[in-house]
Amino acid sequence: MSDTPAGTFEELRTQLQEAATTFADGPDALEGILLGIVDDVDRAVREPLEIFPVCHHSPASAVAMARRLRQKQPKVVYLELCEDMAPLLTELRNCKLPVAVQAFAAEVDGFPAEWSPLSVVAPITEASAEYQAIAYALDTPGVELVLVDRSSDHVFQWDSRGAQSADPAGPDASPAEEEAALHGDAVGVEIGDLRPRFAELEEHLLRHGRVRHWSEWWHQYVELPLGDSDHDTYRQVMLLIGGLFRRLAPGDPHRVRVDEDRERHMWTRMREHLAATGTDPADCLYVCGAFHAASRVPEFGVHGTDTFEIGPRSATKWQHGLIPSSHAAIEAQFGLAGGSVSIAATVWAKNVKRTRVEPYRLAGQAGAKKSRARKATAAAAAPVPADPPADQLSGFLRRPPVLDRLDEAELLGWSVEIVRAARRNGYLASTADAIAVFETSILLAGMRDRARPTPYDFQDAAVTCIEKDAVPGRRDVRRLVEIMMGGDRVGQVGYDALPPLARDVHDRLLPLALKLEQRGVQRALLDMASQPELDRCSDVLWMLRYLMPPGAARPIMGERRLGEKPIQESWDLALGTHQRALIELGYEGVSIEQVLEQRLRRTAYGPHATTATVLETVEDATLFLRSRRLADELGTRALEVLSAERSVDGAPEVLRRVRRLLAYYRTGEPVLPPWIESFVRTGYAHYCTLLPTAFTDDDATVRQVAAMLGFLFSMESLALSLGCDRSQLELAVAQSHPQDPSRTALLWAAQVQLGHLSRADLRERCDALLGNPLVVPAYPRYLSGFVHALEPVPGLTDFVVEAVSNAFGRLPDPVLLPWLPTLITTLRAGGADLAPLLIREAGRIFPGRLTALDAWVPPWRAQPEPEAVHPALGADTGRGCGLLAAHPAACDAVAELLGCDGTWETAAPGLPGAALTGRYPDTGVALEVLLADV
Repeated sequence: MSDTPAGTFEELRTQLQEAATTFADGPDALEGILLGIVDDVDRAVREPLEIFPVCHHSPASAVAMARRLRQKQPKVVYLELCEDMAPLLTELRNCKLPVAVQAFAAEVDGFPAEWSPLSVVAPITEASAEYQAIAYALDTPGVELVLVDRSSDHVFQWDSRGAQSADPAGPDASPAEEEAALHGDAVGVEIGDLRPRFAELEEHLLRHGRVRHWSEWWHQYVELPLGDSDHDTYRQVMLLIGGLFRRLAPGDPHRVRVDEDRERHMWTRMREHLAATGTDPADCLYVCGAFHAASRVPEFGVHGTDTFEIGPRSATKWQHGLIPSSHAAIEAQFGLAGGSVSIAATVWAKNVKRTRVEPYRLAGQAGAKKSRARKATAAAAAPVPADPPADQLSGFLRRPPVLDRLDEAELLGWSVEIVRAARRNGYLASTADAIAVFETSILLAGMRDRARPTPYDFQDAAVTCIEKDAVPGRRDVRRLVEIMMGGDRVGQVGYDALPPLARDVHDRLLPLALKLEQRGVQRALLDMASQPELDRCSDVLWMLRYLMPPGAARPIMGERRLGEKPIQESWDLALGTHQRALIELGYEGVSIEQVLEQRLRRTAYGPHATTATVLETVEDATLFLRSRRLADELGTRALEVLSAERSVDGAPEVLRRVRRLLAYYRTGEPVLPPWIESFVRTGYAHYCTLLPTAFTDDDATVRQVAAMLGFLFSMESLALSLGCDRSQLELAVAQSHPQDPSRTALLWAAQVQLGHLSRADLRERCDALLGNPLVVPAYPRYLSGFVHALEPVPGLTDFVVEAVSNAFGRLPDPVLLPWLPTLITTLRAGGADLAPLLIREAGRIFPGRLTALDAWVPPWRAQPEPEAVHPALGADTGRGCGLLAAHPAACDAVAELLGCDGTWETAAPGLPGAALTGRYPDTGVALEVLLADV
């Protein structure tokens, strides 16, 4: 309670005491609240530094602010806005409202890492009192604008204090913040927020006011009565509302502490400024929310004696800029009804025209009228009032509501326009519907005790009269009314207010001859063959596609692959629509190359980085940046991650990317980079070590084990040339003992590739499986393993076709039919690149015409003719020996390759090496098997 003597509001106090006695059973509590509200108003109006209470995006507040600024002409304007956002306000003249002032931190220091990135936004519209104060202060010589609210860093510091006691994961984002598409996950600064936090009070107001939501109640009972009121009446009513909501707010200790700390912070900053500059408080104006204007903290006022210690900021580096906002984003941030901000903009325009108040607007503002230039004059000294303002509340509260006469022309225009819009959107609306909407609007307003229909009444009437069973188009009638009232206006940040990165992107894309600042999708055609200078534009577009959200830069024709040079490309660009994302890139660096390099490094060195993700960054660095230095650095990082991994989850992706990089370096570089040689050598030993465990691990899939074998077999020649030992792979396969049928088939394929199992033996095993009734139900799982085996052993393609054909011919229908969907899903999910091998091989083996099918004999059933053996070699030496004897030049070539000197032993003239092959016949047999597999 204040110590000011009762006098100014004595009549009001008497009225409220009588009301408390009459309407309350226990008048003490109610009387204390009502009289406390009067004390709040009395204390605020007696403050030497004039307090101007506002509600954010309120047309009544904006009109009252413009009127008061022209009357008072203050020399200093204190504004409730984050103090670190002051340098950005001058850039508002280069923007088209609504926009939002943003503070952004990509990397945090002093906050939990999971909070990153941090973002704070403060939206500004033309129909807001804050914009009027900003425009006045920036365009009037001799006027100083001082932001006094907590900094962006303190916003999260104070939130963290409440989060530590409530939720260690960080401050919860409200559903409104999550729906604000243009503002993303940013924390909204509620400048001039005024809404009851007491749910029962809000419900009571809505029920007795006969409205659906808070925005409609505010429009009907605050906006309209205060639209034409004088300054003292407006100020005292807003203070009264702020005091009421403050005293009835729920007792959330953290929220109350934050509110009071904000007020202490702001008054501390104002007292510091007054002491430093020596400004007379009567020449100042303090613009804040009505909730904070009715403050009850001990530090209230410029003559407060208590001090509030403002802590230091954290080490987090904040970036500041302007981002486009929209009416929908503001409604989501403040929890307002859809279309309420658009309606407020319409009411603002009507109030300006009706009251003839000349609003302030920044010189050079996008969309500003240029009919006449008003010369800025120096601010005049404001007279110091000798006495506090007279009581305006008593008369205002007793005065019956002013019934505005029906503006038939306006309502008729609305009715005709909504019917026209409905017809354009597929509704079967007619003139009769326009008449029905007109009459229903008047009827609804009368039922709600209104002499004049509001836009909300008109919206309800239009939905009732026009919208039938279904919506024929994309927009319903409620949305059409919102569009008719102004629509969801989206702001735009001008070129001069963009960060250097965004301006650089616009400059580098100039050869496309597109208006990139416009919203919507634009098509860009790039013919690099005839215009080589467009290559740089292509590079920029591919980097933007990587860095920005989907839809900002979408390729229609053309792709970027390693080792390929594009000739023509076609793009759909929507940089104007995604301007916020482009601006936030500018917070991370001065060029998109720098930002992309930082993103790649952050991904590669992140705590959850895997070998596959690091290899992806290597490929991206080569594709988009063409940086061999960065690719080598990230490749070395991939080697480190591979050595530390103990699972095979990313083996398929590792195999695919290593093959692609190897092919690129082999065709485009004279020698392989050292990191990829080390990667192959380390990967060979790494997967050999994990192979026995992976065959029996339930967490490892067949596709992952097949990818491991694919790495080992496809990289074997390179690994052996780099010093690896093949016996390590043979031991790993020998130590593998899978139990699962699909993995067993995969192991058999590996044994065939190593030469430990012949095709004849493999065929016999498959026939034995089909002949065993106990194993037949599991045979499709063996086939699935063989299909995956095509990754490491593509030479088994013909055998897999044979095995599948035998399965279709011999498996019973109860086993075959349930397996077919499994086979299809296996090929679609994990074997999309393997299906063409099977189809091509089947097309080669099977006859091309149906008539030839009856006489066709599968090649695996045809009996091969006996091979001739040289008479010098015995029949017991094997077919391989006969093959070597028939082609003696092969032995000479192998001897020369091995570096043997001298001559080979001969058992017969003209047969070099015959004695050797006769002594070791198994070598010839093994060579025959190897050549047959090839």
